[in-house]
Amino acid sequence: MINDRLIDAGELPLAVRDFGGDEPPLLLLHGAGGNLAHMTTLARALRPKHRVITVDLRGHGRSGDGPWTWDAALGDLAAVTVQMELDRPAVVGHSLGGMLAALWGQRHPETPGVVSLDGNPPPTRVEHLPGMEPRTAAAELARLKKIFDQMQTGMGQPIPADRLADLVEVQQMAARDMGANEKVWLEGFRRNLVHENGETSTRPSAEATAQIRELMNELDLSPVYAATTCPELVVLPTRDLPEQEPFAELYAAHRRFLVEQAAAVGHLRYLSLADASHAMVIEQPALLADLISDFLINSGR
Repeated sequence: MINDRLIDAGELPLAVRDFGGDEPPLLLLHGAGGNLAHMTTLARALRPKHRVITVDLRGHGRSGDGPWTWDAALGDLAAVTVQMELDRPAVVGHSLGGMLAALWGQRHPETPGVVSLDGNPPPTRVEHLPGMEPRTAAAELARLKKIFDQMQTGMGQPIPADRLADLVEVQQMAARDMGANEKVWLEGFRRNLVHENGETSTRPSAEATAQIRELMNELDLSPVYAATTCPELVVLPTRDLPEQEPFAELYAAHRRFLVEQAAAVGHLRYLSLADASHAMVIEQPALLADLISDFLINSGR
């Protein structure tokens, strides 16, 4: 039986969804701007071999608001493991959740395994774009930053009541275009809606988004990978999202950097997943579930 509950993480409540079962526990973490509902299809695919618990990260979904730091978010996960009575859970995360999984593995060597599903900071540095002419790389990074700045400004803004139905229809179309489960996709959209004082807005807020962006932009995963002693798997994309296509050269260079970064750590396992974009959780949930389970089993879980 699937069980939704709020747990007390000290400074804020955390929403969790327990998919049940008696198999070894696995924490499954969503990306920035998402929530636990977006991980439902992958959670269901993992459930035969794991007790899967998904979490709304702070500032997302039905969890409380609080300052965004790596320490705070990792403290939230620790609270989940204690209050859900999870014995050494594996941690699997997508995007922001993948970065948290990597940091968890570094700090918790007793963890049976962590998996990052394209849990990588976005491209922000010329030196992380091998093969691109530096001046071109700098110009493209500046152009990309403007787009992210515009997106950040729009976060948390009130949605006019007469536009809400149109936004739902846009989400339905997006689900169909991506081949996602429409019911699950819409739950994810609605779960991030906030209704207060007669207004509707979306989570995370612009403030939380700014904090998360700063953390991701400053994060260097190379020393994290090097210092991690528990088994770790990094799954990398091989193609662009539609919105990334105008920056095709930049993202191709960044993918080369991510492969080089992972390959430089001898004990780290990594895989460039064929025909997968950053949205791999939606595109190939069954394949990812098999990869994750096989990795954890073969790592001696």
